[in-house]
Amino acid sequence: MQTRPQHLIRLEDLEPGQLEDILDLTQRLKRRPGRNELAGRSVGLLFFKGSLRTRASFEVAVHQLGGHTVELTASSDFWQLEERQGTVMDGAAPEHVRDAAAVLSRYFDALAIRPSPAGGSWSVDRNDAQIRAWAQHASVPVVNMESALWHPLQALADLYTMREALGELAGRRLALTWVHSPEPVSCSAAHSLLHAALGAGMEVRIANPPSYSLDEDVQSEAHEIAQRAGTNLHCGQSQAEAVDGADVIYARSWNSLEHYGNPTLAASHLGRLRDWVVDEQLLSCGRGARLMHAMPVRRNLEVSDGVLDGPASLVYQQAENRLHTQKALLALLAGQESGRA
Repeated sequence: MQTRPQHLIRLEDLEPGQLEDILDLTQRLKRRPGRNELAGRSVGLLFFKGSLRTRASFEVAVHQLGGHTVELTASSDFWQLEERQGTVMDGAAPEHVRDAAAVLSRYFDALAIRPSPAGGSWSVDRNDAQIRAWAQHASVPVVNMESALWHPLQALADLYTMREALGELAGRRLALTWVHSPEPVSCSAAHSLLHAALGAGMEVRIANPPSYSLDEDVQSEAHEIAQRAGTNLHCGQSQAEAVDGADVIYARSWNSLEHYGNPTLAASHLGRLRDWVVDEQLLSCGRGARLMHAMPVRRNLEVSDGVLDGPASLVYQQAENRLHTQKALLALLAGQESGRA
């Protein structure tokens, strides 16, 4: 009898001990790239929005494990899909996710999906209906390559990179600071990092301008994680407060949930926030702080050249580790799938 596959929509979907297993395996795989856990297996990569590092690193990860990928892009390879249950499909979508997922599950051993939020309402987009519909209807593992709410693959690489740089993370201080960009991105990477860092016992301080707080439910859950881990979370601080004594400064520009779906209002606020940047002066306020950024990064707007190209920067190491942590995750999923009856 076939059991339900394990999906990864957010890091909390991992069972107890699996996160540590992935991080431990990452270290071994980074030293020895050639493996065969995915020999004879195929992974479908579905992109409803653009990608550079995620697409490249995931494809290489599968190939280095002996597997094969097929990349499908919404703009050229398929069409709009309906995810609502029980709807009369008389709109633009000619196919339902449940049908696409059922068919692709017969072609692939796993599906990795980057959905594209509609962008009109945060109360709607935060439900991650698209990626959750794929997980509901697929009979193979579904991996979230970044949704509106979560980016578990980035958080895996972030956690491993901090371990490489700092060793034991418990008691270390992470400053997660908003930075200015004319086109802020999703909160997803910040959300996943927040939970991962607190779960590892790090103290987290979040710096953001008014109107740029992270999702309230995500923060509420983060406070609970901090309490269980015996650490502290401070939200809504200034950059100076957050960075003081930090071991890691993580720069990220995320969109305003208060102005979500209203680009005109959001743009009017952004114009007054150009001083939210990580430069040499801010870096010096840390405790030998290292710089991290999920990329793409706008040089001399989000982070100065001097910091990005200086000895404190971990951004390329962080990007490289996307490859290694994703290989470890895929090897874990492949091992579970091989044991299914």
